[in-house]
Parts: sequence; C-alpha cells; structure tokens
Amino acid sequence: MATTLGFRIARLPHLWRSILDRRLAPLGLTQTRWVTLYHLWRMGDGQPQCELARAIGVEAPSLVRTLSQLESQGLIERHACENDRRTKRIYLTDAAMPLLEKIDRMATEARQEMLAGLSEEDIDQLNRWLARIEENGLAIQAQDQETPLSP
Repeated sequence: MATTLGFRIARLPHLWRSILDRRLAPLGLTQTRWVTLYHLWRMGDGQPQCELARAIGVEAPSLVRTLSQLESQGLIERHACENDRRTKRIYLTDAAMPLLEKIDRMATEARQEMLAGLSEEDIDQLNRWLARIEENGLAIQAQDQETPLSP
C-alpha cells in the first residue's frame, strides 16, 4: 500500500502537467512558458527574476531563456531594478492577460475533471492530508540538512 501511495503521489504532478501541456499547446505555450506566466500572474507584477525562479523551482540562469522567449512573444517585459541595476524585475504585458485567462479557465476545467467523483469534503480532507505529508517532509528535510552525512 505505501509503495503504491508514494508512486501515486509522485505521478500526479506529471500527469497533471501532461494534461495541461496537451491542452495549452495550441496556444503556443510549452510547459516552462505557461508555468512561468502563471506563477508571475499569481505572484504579482514586478517580481525579481530570482524570486520567480525560486517560486517555480528552477535556477535563475535556467529561467533566462524562457523569459527571453516570453519577451519575444510580447507577453512579458524585463526592467532593471531601481536599487540594483543587475536585478531584473518581470512584468506581464497587456497582451498576456487574455492568454492567462485562457490558461486559468483550462486549468480549472482540467482540475474539475481530475477531481471528478470527489465531494468538496473529500477534496478538503485530501488537501489537509497532503499538507500534513508536506509538513512532515519539510521537517525531515530540515533535520537532514542539520545532520552531517556519515560515510
């Protein structure tokens, strides 16, 4: 049972993104592009590039290429930070908003399909369980980082 549970927990994010990738492809968006746009939209305009990278879970240099592609599509703009010219802040353009609304609508539809057959109570309980598992994992990770590895 535990083996199956771990496998399912690991598989779900890949399945979720695969479904969205396929549905968002006609909009000219790869996974890295729609994930970047969606995170920026949720975080709010003017995010430093390094904070956006951290939120997405990638290294800042890895994000540069994606941002260049989004910029060439006219979906974002990068501006130097007033306090530190080396830091770039990322802004959505007006052209990105209709696209983000489509992404949000398609993600909502996919979420409803994925959660079909579950009541609101079931979903709330699942969310509490997943939060607990995440808390446990973060505690383990913090403890492991404090404990030196033995040979």
